[in-house]
Amino acid sequence: MAGAEAAVRASIDSDRDCTEKALAQMELRRKINLLIGEWKAAGGGDVLPDVRNPVRLHFVKTVGRSGRAISRR
Repeated sequence: MAGAEAAVRASIDSDRDCTEKALAQMELRRKINLLIGEWKAAGGGDVLPDVRNPVRLHFVKTVGRSGRAISRR
């Protein structure tokens, strides 16, 4: 999806026709919306990931030689 958006932007910035790329991007969005609708109809209720609210990675640090891991936030 991000690649399709970047291709459309690059075409627009270069003042080229982006009709096909934009239609492909809209088709991807339609498919994603259908998948989300099916997921919700099947009982999905979790919060879906969003690029505006990225999931933070938790780094794991081992303590000494014991191999015990401590999660850092």
